[in-house]
Amino acid sequence: MIHVNVRGLLVRRFEGEIQLIVQLRKRAGEPEVYELPGGRINEYEKIIDSLKREVMEETGLKVVAIQNEEDYIIVTDNESKFEFSVECMKPFAAYQTIKGPIDSFGIYFICEVEGTLLDEGDATEDIHWANMEEIHKMIGEHRFSEIDLPAVLMFLRDENL
Repeated sequence: MIHVNVRGLLVRRFEGEIQLIVQLRKRAGEPEVYELPGGRINEYEKIIDSLKREVMEETGLKVVAIQNEEDYIIVTDNESKFEFSVECMKPFAAYQTIKGPIDSFGIYFICEVEGTLLDEGDATEDIHWANMEEIHKMIGEHRFSEIDLPAVLMFLRDENL
């Protein structure tokens, strides 16, 4: 079974610095690492709905803008033998585990959010806005989740941070 996930790079500019939301994942038997908000897409759940739900559950924040959301398309065919709808949009990045304990595939979106951060989310704590100095320190100390690390590195590279 493959797990399909959606994850958010929640970005803001604060006092001249770019910041990302990070959270400390706390699961019994697993190392405590920082990660980006996100989780599994439910069966037949729209990508955007899943992203908004996961961000709200884990951070308490409301997604108000998603990079490339203007390119969002849904195609529905009610005429064929098998009625279907397909959703398509441009993500920031995608990942697939190619080795490890869980087979998973996921997509990342760059988002703007608003609201008040939770003290604790869904099996997470220390949810906060991290500046790029802190992000680089977490990476250097191997405190970032293996799943999210490549997307964060792509973000840093693309933003020249």
